[in-house]
Amino acid sequence: MAIQRLHTNHRMSQIVIHQNTVYLAGQVAADDDLAKDAAEQTRSTLTEIEKLLAEAGTDKTKILSVTIYLKDIDADFEAMNGVWDQWLPAGTAPARATVEAKLARPELLVEIIIVAAQK
Repeated sequence: MAIQRLHTNHRMSQIVIHQNTVYLAGQVAADDDLAKDAAEQTRSTLTEIEKLLAEAGTDKTKILSVTIYLKDIDADFEAMNGVWDQWLPAGTAPARATVEAKLARPELLVEIIIVAAQK
């Protein structure tokens, strides 16, 4: 089966589709939102994720698993969860892990990786 790669550069693809499964690269808030708190960065990141999922022919109700990376899990876990819980439709909770990690840039507070089924 073919592998489809979208928004690809020499290092990575933002979307990879294989056998009706969508893999998103780690997504972060839009540059304009990086000076904001973890809740706003989460909101911005989820907006980007929705756009990529739509482009890949799916949506947030089809998410299979998610890994959430937080710069400071003690400080930001509750704020991130508040946004996540409002965003995720009832009855569609994916498998999930949330971990603390040193992210690629100091202003990043949240990074999210998604695996979803296509519709």
